Formats: sequence, C-alpha cells, structure tokens
Amino acid sequence: MKSSQQSVVIGDRVIDLAREGLRDGRGDIVPLRPRAWAVLRLLATRAGQLVGKDEIMDEVWSDCEVTEDSLVQAIGDIRRALGDASRPALKTLPRRGYMLVVDERPIDVPVVSGNAVQTSEADEPPKSSSMPHLSIVVLPFTNPGNDPAQDYFIDGVTESLTTDLSRIAGSFVIGRNTAFTFKGKPIDARQIGRDLNVRYVLEGSVQRGSNRFRLNAQLVDTETGSHVWADRFDKPAADLLDMQDEIVSRLANTLNAELIAAEARRAERLPRPDAMDLYFQGRACINKGVTPVFLAQARDFFMRALALDPGNIEAAVAAAQIDVSAGSAFLTDDPSVQFEAAETALHRVLLHAPNHPRAHMLLGAVQMQTRRGLSGIAQCGQALLLDPNLADAHGFIGLGKFLLGRGEEVEEHIQEALRLSPRDTRTYLWYMFVGLGKLSIGADHEAVEWFRRSIECNRNHALAHFHFATALALVGDLKEARAAALAGLAVDPSFTIRRYRTKARVDNPAHLRFYEGMHLAGVPEE
Repeated sequence: MKSSQQSVVIGDRVIDLAREGLRDGRGDIVPLRPRAWAVLRLLATRAGQLVGKDEIMDEVWSDCEVTEDSLVQAIGDIRRALGDASRPALKTLPRRGYMLVVDERPIDVPVVSGNAVQTSEADEPPKSSSMPHLSIVVLPFTNPGNDPAQDYFIDGVTESLTTDLSRIAGSFVIGRNTAFTFKGKPIDARQIGRDLNVRYVLEGSVQRGSNRFRLNAQLVDTETGSHVWADRFDKPAADLLDMQDEIVSRLANTLNAELIAAEARRAERLPRPDAMDLYFQGRACINKGVTPVFLAQARDFFMRALALDPGNIEAAVAAAQIDVSAGSAFLTDDPSVQFEAAETALHRVLLHAPNHPRAHMLLGAVQMQTRRGLSGIAQCGQALLLDPNLADAHGFIGLGKFLLGRGEEVEEHIQEALRLSPRDTRTYLWYMFVGLGKLSIGADHEAVEWFRRSIECNRNHALAHFHFATALALVGDLKEARAAALAGLAVDPSFTIRRYRTKARVDNPAHLRFYEGMHLAGVPEE
C-alpha cells in the first residue's frame, strides 16, 4: 500500500481522496455506500494509525444514534470493495479500532478512542507520523505551592480545559487519562509530541493565596519546542467552581484564536495544503476584520477546502459566515442574497450535524438580520446549550435585542460575552453592538465611547467607523465625525446612506436619528 496527500493505493484499488471515491485499476468507481466510504476516507487520511471505534462512530454517524453493528457492516463493505488487498491492508485490533497499514507495517502511534488517547504499547516512538491538525495535549497543571488542598481544584481546571478545547472546530485533544500519566514528571514537550503524535502541548501552573488566584499557561510547539503563546490570569479569589468555569472559558477562547493563527502560519509554509490547512487559513483571514478584501480571501480558502473535501463541515460553516458578515456589514446593495445563501448552507449543515453550535449561532444571526429576531435569539440560546463557551452567541443575542428595539438590554449580553472571552477577536463587533443599543435609547455620549473602543480593537470594520461618526455628529463633534466617516470610506468606499436606509433591519423610530447623524458626518447619500 502506498499513499500520497491525494490518494492511497491498495493493490489494484485507489482511494481517491481528491475526487471522493474508491477506484479500480481502470479508474472506474467501485461502489460503496456513503457511510462505508466515510469510514474508508477517515482511515485513509490517517493511514498507518490506529483509529478508535468511538472516534469513527462520532465522525461518521454524528447525525444519528446507531449501534456498533453499523460500523461492523461498513467495515465488511470496505473489505469486499477492496477485494484480496483488504486482508493485509485493513487491520482490526479487537476492542480498539481499525488501521490501514502503510508499507505493510503499522506505525506505532497513540491508540485513539473518541477524544481519549492511550499510549501505544510499543517501546519505540513513532517512526513516521503525520500529526493531526490542531492536535494538543493539556498536561496536568502544576501546584508550585505544594498545597495538597489545592490539588483537586487544579486537576479540575485541567480536566475542564481538556473538555472545552475539544469543542474547538477541527481540534484533536488527547484524553485526560493519558494526559494525567505525565503528572509530576519532568516535561519534554518535543518528546511528548513524538509519543502522543500531537502538535501542541499546553502546560501551566496554578497558585492560590489568601485572596488572590494566579494561573500561568504556555502553549508549546512540539516540533520546535518554541513557545507559541503564554499568558497569566490574575483574579481575586472567589467561589472556586465559579472561578474555575470562568478561567477555563477564558483560556479556551483565547487558545481557540491562538491555535487557529498557529495552524494558519504552519499552512502558509506547505506546498500542497489540505482541506483543513485551507480552513485554518480562512479562519485567520476572518479574524483580521470585516473588509471586502479579507472576506474575499477567506471565501477563497473555504471554497478551495470544500473542493478538496466536499464533506468538510467546518469549511461549510465558515463559508456561510462570510455571507453573514458581508450582508450584516452592508457591503452589498442587496444583502438578502447573502443571507439567503447563508441560511440555505446552514440548514444543509444542520441536516448532517444537528448539534453544531456555530451553525445554530450563525443561523440565528441570519434570522435576526431578516426580521426574525426572537427566533434568532432562540437559535443562539441553542448554540450556548451545545457550547457554553461560545461567547459570540451572547454577542449576537445582544445584537438581536437592539434589532428588536430593546437597546437598553444589549450591554448585559455583551458583558457576559466579555466575561467568557475578554480578549476575543470579535470584541470589536460586541462593542459596536453596545454602541448601537446606547444610540437607540439616546445615550449618545456613552455610544461614542463604545464605538471608540470598537475601533481601537480593530479598525478593519467600516460599519463601526460610520456608527462612530454618527454618534460624534449627534453629540456635536462634527470635525471628528467627518474624520471617522472618511476612515470608514477608506475601508468600504462603496458605502452610502441610501444602502443603509433601504436595507435597515430595525423598526425602532429612533433609528431615524442614525440617518441624520450620518448625513451630518458627511457620509455619502448615494
């Protein structure tokens, strides 16, 4: 059996990953039912590695509840489709999982079962491996004060963080049972990376004094041994469980952005990036801001990812986010086109992955922007039930309250988003939402400060500049208002008051003041 990035050859059969099919020696398709093909594709992308039964079930049957018999039947279909070559190539490890063998011998790798991984019984480290994208192990945080009374709290932080990081799109997280085998041992991140076949190690320490709590964390690249990110969290000591939830959420949200950036940088160096490499590069573009250029670049990455892997759920959700962002930012004269495209795509995603938090959240955003505010808020609530760390869902609920004419309620939702993720890449949007709420209830001076904070976080969002200009004009600062309007036009030269007025998504009469403010600030009418 031989493999490349695009295909795996087994005897006279070719697993064609680029064109999504099993082919015979003549290039003709060998029939396989969709679920069996999905199993074979997963095994082929991890050729030479043991893939646990639980992980296969979670990946292939994520949209329904089935017994292990379905997996056994799919494996039988694969063996029949592979023919004589299946016996040496497709290995069954009883009670553990399955493996496609590379060069007629397996690679010694961690045994994967869902998000739990146990160390291989082989004495030697992997001879050759392709580390999974965004793969990470959370090592047990240390207790520098050696206070035994704090051990349960520190272990709780480690366990909760392991669970929460597994919710990051495209992540592969080593299970806590394996991670805790390293507790109290000297740490060599590069060796751990080789042993567990992961790209990143998260390590840290927790100290708690009489009235203060401090957590230090470092993210290490296991291939180079270099630090990707490090930070310190200081908080007044409070209720331990509440504090644990908040710290873990903040860490998980911060690491989400850092890991995406790290994976995108890694992908930039690859001559032939795969679908997930392209996905991470697209996500990194989205994080830069909402401009026509950044959105076009991100869309290109996601479309290329979907061309390589049409079943890539994360790329499909992210592509829909591009349409939501373009429509929400008034980047086109008819945003209904973008909203309709996003809604169609998100319904398709949820048909296959009904518990995808971001898909529910983005569907909620579309509904809010198309005068279905209550339904949209409910969708964001569903997203939070599926992922309590999804701070952006709180942000969208705040926007929904503004669009429903309940501007006085916006700030409390944004404060909750900031509690969960104070350094989020999308805080600039959340600050703008509060500014809109303040402006709608006549608190113009407060609105000015919220819009100013939005722009200080990220200048690559034209709508924030135009709203800032509006608020400044309404408080009488026309000079700065006109400068803010010009800054917005530098980001989106096509913006006009007519576009904003004709596509308004709010019935609040106070919104008429927005048009007046934009006019005073010098935003073009046409």
